[in-house]
Amino acid sequence: MTLDRRRLIKAALVGPIAAPFVGRAQAAAKPETITLDWAYYNPVSLILKDQGWLEEELAADGIGVRWVQSLGSNKALEFLNAGSLDLGSTAGAAALLGRVNKQPIKVVYVFSKPEWTALVTRPDTGIAAVKDLAGRSVAATKGTDPYIFLLRALEGAGLSAADIQLVLLQHDQGRLALERGDVDAWAGLDPMMAQTELESANILFYRDPDANSYGVLNVREAFLEAHPDLVARVLKVYERGRRHALENRDALIATLAAAAKLSPAVATRQIERTDLTEPRLGDAQRSTILAAGKALQGAGIIDAAVDVEATLESLLDRRFVADLASAG
Repeated sequence: MTLDRRRLIKAALVGPIAAPFVGRAQAAAKPETITLDWAYYNPVSLILKDQGWLEEELAADGIGVRWVQSLGSNKALEFLNAGSLDLGSTAGAAALLGRVNKQPIKVVYVFSKPEWTALVTRPDTGIAAVKDLAGRSVAATKGTDPYIFLLRALEGAGLSAADIQLVLLQHDQGRLALERGDVDAWAGLDPMMAQTELESANILFYRDPDANSYGVLNVREAFLEAHPDLVARVLKVYERGRRHALENRDALIATLAAAAKLSPAVATRQIERTDLTEPRLGDAQRSTILAAGKALQGAGIIDAAVDVEATLESLLDRRFVADLASAG
């Protein structure tokens, strides 16, 4: 039996998530390395990086795995656009905004339904509701779910970004600015949001879990077109990690705490707000991301001429996860 035939048979046996993509993959030379991101806001990525399961999956093919940290959706999108990542994790709304801005990416998987953002303030600011932000300074990271969450919250209160003093900072710097008193509020992101809540007694004064868009895995279109079989195999390993996380909650908390240098209490609070049961790109995911896109268009962030619904459809690639089952 030839080496190519052995490889073809091996690829056909990796599971139903990969089987439909074997034939097309033979035309493209395999890459030497696949580059993925890991992020504190993507707990499944921490499990995979820690366990080395993807390295095991690809070792026989001579394909290496490189892990790059993403500090927010904006950074993951930058890395994808530059070709520094093949697969990167973002919020669903951030991925849509990237697609609107002509980024050649596809969403192929849902790694979480999180409540990873809320609006946060100190007890001494007198801020108790979104309307109280008028004229106040608010830190946010542009192009991320917390930023989009802030804009939607302002719109719901009859305000806009022009009514506040928007201070653009990366997530960790936004938290520090809030704690130092440099800003009055912060569009937070876990686990830093849980840290400031539990360790500095700061207040999540506005929460809306349904306005948090899903945590999704994006693939560069060029990589997807050349290597659909490898994308399928990565997602097979992601499924292993997601199910492991569901079945081993204490281990997940310990992994997050170690990676992000968090206390067990902070890591536990983040995981309490993170639902890992649904990997599919179904109607609920589509509706949530579409609502965020429509809100961004209403706020003038997305041009009125853009067909948001069509753009979202061009972003979502459901073929890899259509047969997956949710797990509670």
